[in-house]
Amino acid sequence: MNETGMARAEQPQIRKLSILIPVYNEIRTLERLLKAVLDAPLPCEREIVVVDDKSSDGSREFLEQFAGGNACVRLILHERNRGKGQAVRSAIANMTGDWAIIQDADLEYDPRDYKNLLEPVLDGVADVVLGSRFLVGRYSRAMFFWHAVANRILTLGVNVVSDLNLTDMETCYKLMRGDILKHLNLRSPGFDLEPELVIKLARWGARIYEVPISYRGRTYEEGKKIGPKDALRALSATVRYSFFDARYCDNEGFLILQSLDRAKRFNRWLFSRLDKWLGDEVLEAGCGIGTLTKFILNKKRVVCVDIDPMYVDRLNKSYGHLANVSVHHCDLEDRHALCGAVGGSPPDSLFCSNVLEHVEDDVRVLENFHEILAPGGRAVILVPNNPAMYAGVDKALGHHRRYTKEDLRSKMEQAGFRVLSCEGFNRVGGFGWHVSGKILRKKTLSVGQMRLFELLMPVIRLLEWVPFHCHNSLICAGEKVAKAKD
Repeated sequence: MNETGMARAEQPQIRKLSILIPVYNEIRTLERLLKAVLDAPLPCEREIVVVDDKSSDGSREFLEQFAGGNACVRLILHERNRGKGQAVRSAIANMTGDWAIIQDADLEYDPRDYKNLLEPVLDGVADVVLGSRFLVGRYSRAMFFWHAVANRILTLGVNVVSDLNLTDMETCYKLMRGDILKHLNLRSPGFDLEPELVIKLARWGARIYEVPISYRGRTYEEGKKIGPKDALRALSATVRYSFFDARYCDNEGFLILQSLDRAKRFNRWLFSRLDKWLGDEVLEAGCGIGTLTKFILNKKRVVCVDIDPMYVDRLNKSYGHLANVSVHHCDLEDRHALCGAVGGSPPDSLFCSNVLEHVEDDVRVLENFHEILAPGGRAVILVPNNPAMYAGVDKALGHHRRYTKEDLRSKMEQAGFRVLSCEGFNRVGGFGWHVSGKILRKKTLSVGQMRLFELLMPVIRLLEWVPFHCHNSLICAGEKVAKAKD
């Protein structure tokens, strides 16, 4: 079997594709378009979600009749004209597919290209696929030079702020995973939805691919609606969603983890404090989105576990192809599941960073760690310090508690570990956490805060040894010793 066949065999099949069609006064093209959508060959079930944005040319009446005769069509009616962006958001709220594609109601885009867009998905490499009109497809109508120039300028702007190399950001054809799409915090009412989608998908960390598509651009006489004002709105949206509106999804914990992930120098500093206790075969207990995973990829064996299926899926797609890495969905309180994840070869070390505070029975988790480690193996635990500093960010992250040195040491010993070290970490972070959470009462960590933290890293490391405030975290290293028998 070739590599493509192997990838497809390992990937779950697409269950249902939701085709999202915003409609506003498209009676001249609707019938042909919907027939083409119904006839497009697909390897899965299809769902057509049509949103009529208060059409006045007979489109609404046609759609009501069409939806009544087709079981796979879902029709949503807006009672006033609200724009393409809002129409797409209404379609997203009503879709049930595990993948979705946006389809304009005109005939500029050909549904027969769905099969090209699905190729990277079936190969298991993409979370998002854009259909590019500027890559070589079956055909492309030559027209509107200045539209093409504006498109390339807008695409360049989005590429700059998102660190992408797209050729056609403004394309209608955006094929996206449904679970990601439903969590995006979309706001744009009109055609400025296009840059917003790409920017927020990039911030999510989605794997974005492009494929060539055919394109038959229509004239204004044929009903084309986009114009120079829309280009200006798209440019404004690029600036707004890049610098002034950082909330790209509705998952508060994920937003915070993404902000922390961008603190590259801080994460290297943190891992340097953990790595001295780690061996060659490492279990990462609670891998999250992989903020620290990247630092252990050179180990002989890496086992990553997490309780959140979204994080497991994300990390599996990032590193699951590596021969020395395995990623598993696992509840750390379930000893049987944890043993199954590590298999018959116990790891010689594990680390658990900012996870223990999330679980109800933390002693039980530590006992499970003791059980699955090889004799003499080491566990390195990082937890938030000082119960008096518990704040809104802790609550947003799902923290049950913060720890004292005495409490953490006692629980490690209760689980059977001999404590080798228990020390504070990140004194400046402790001060910032106190100010942000207790004084300003903020409930999240913003990208801007983490950027500032990154800029100040040399000073932060220097101030680590000045006792002006308690540390934000505790790092405890313990060695597995045999438990005394009753």
